[in-house]
Amino acid sequence: MKRTHLPLNALRVFDAAARHLSFTKAADELAVTPAAVGQQVRALEDTLGTVLFKRLTRNLELTPEAERALPALRSGFREFEEAVRILQDGQGSRVLTLAAPRDFTAKWLAARLAAYAAVHPDIRFVIAAHDGEVDFTQANLDLAVVFGSAPSGEGIHGKPLADEAMVVVAASDAMVGVTAPGTAAEASDASRIGYPGGGGEASAVTVADAGLALDAAAAGLGHARVPLTLAAGDIAAGRVVPIGGTEPSTNAYWLIAPTPQWRQAKVRALVEFLLGGMSKAG
Repeated sequence: MKRTHLPLNALRVFDAAARHLSFTKAADELAVTPAAVGQQVRALEDTLGTVLFKRLTRNLELTPEAERALPALRSGFREFEEAVRILQDGQGSRVLTLAAPRDFTAKWLAARLAAYAAVHPDIRFVIAAHDGEVDFTQANLDLAVVFGSAPSGEGIHGKPLADEAMVVVAASDAMVGVTAPGTAAEASDASRIGYPGGGGEASAVTVADAGLALDAAAAGLGHARVPLTLAAGDIAAGRVVPIGGTEPSTNAYWLIAPTPQWRQAKVRALVEFLLGGMSKAG
């Protein structure tokens, strides 16, 4: 019989009936009626062309063929159970593999993963660095973070961390001589720190990403225009101060994954934690 044609449910019913030698007790175990057990057994006998039970007055008795088959059948069920356990472990709750831009991991993500791990000590994280498109077909990822517009890849689903805004920041002592609270226009007239995707011409220094631009600003090298999500922690810590207000951004940080990944309990739990933590970000 082909694997795809195996009557697995009927075999499970047969196993229960064989253990109890009673359709009624098997029905209690399986939460069905005795009539349903009897129907499944008769259908299995018809499919196999083999009698499985001798129907006696008060109980059942296995036929010799059924007795010989049961050890292999039960061994098979144990193998199924082990396969299910392996599959659950492989996508289980103990390991989460993420990809995120380096600066986002350093400035925002790492602290929140540490907070999550503090209340979930069995969790282990594997974090890969990426600064471009994420290819889930080439990487064994549970989740990724990207900065940009809403994800449009086929089969990719995403959730934004927040409605993003851009802010211009500088070291607090760099504000000397700038009329408080300062303006983004004043900052643009001063030395600007540039980075790929940051916009504007850099007159002070050019660095690799927005996180390094923040660090350069904190060091007093100039002003950096960066996503507020990335800068919030440094602003709260007093390493940099905002110059003027924020401006809305059409881009944002997105949590993305192929649609089936979102069904994993471990992904849903982490995403809920990260999104819930946005109101406490800083």
